Amino acid sequence: MLGIPFSHDLGPGILSAEAIANPPPFDRLRSAATHDHAVRTLVHGLKYRDRTDLAPMMAGWMLRASDGMVERCDAVIPVPLHRTRMVSRKFNQAAELGRHLARLAGKPLLPATLLRVKRTSQQVGLGVRAREDNVRGAFAVAAGRESDVFGKRIVLVDDVYTTGATVGAATRALRKAGAADITVLTFARALAETI
Repeated sequence: MLGIPFSHDLGPGILSAEAIANPPPFDRLRSAATHDHAVRTLVHGLKYRDRTDLAPMMAGWMLRASDGMVERCDAVIPVPLHRTRMVSRKFNQAAELGRHLARLAGKPLLPATLLRVKRTSQQVGLGVRAREDNVRGAFAVAAGRESDVFGKRIVLVDDVYTTGATVGAATRALRKAGAADITVLTFARALAETI
C-alpha cells in the first residue's frame, strides 16, 4: 500500500506496520527510487535548477515502478502548485513528470482538474503535523471538472513522497469528487530515517 521496501519479499497482500497503524487516504503508493543523495540531486535539478531535460528519464523510471497502475488508470493528474508559486518557479515539476508519464503510457493528462486553492508555506523543514496543517483544505477539483474524476481510476503524480501530507490532502479532494481508485506515484520516497 505505502510501497515501503521490506528486507525480503513477504509475498502478495502484505502491509507495512505504518499502513496498518495509519491507513492512507489513497489506495497505494509507488515510488521509483529511495530519496538518497543521488536521487535528491536529480529531484533538485528538476525542481530548482530548471533541468526539465531530466523529466522524461525520471518518468520512465516511474512508469516501471507503477506496477501496471498507470496502464490501468483512466487519467494522470499532477499535484498542482498554487498560482503564485507557479509564477516564481516557471513550471510545475509534478506536471512535467506527469506530462511525460502520460505520453509514455498513452493516458490522458489532466493538469487543470485539481487546483491548489490555498497558498501554503513550503513543506521543507516542517514536521509531520505542521505539514498536515499546512496543506489541509489546500486542494479542490475545479468547478465543472468533476466528471474527470467521478468513478475513475486516477494516478496522482508528485516528485517526492515525504510524510504524505501533500498527496493525502490532494487525495481527499479527489475522493470528495468521487474518484474510485487513487494511486500515488512519485519519483522518490523519503524513508522514515531520512526525514
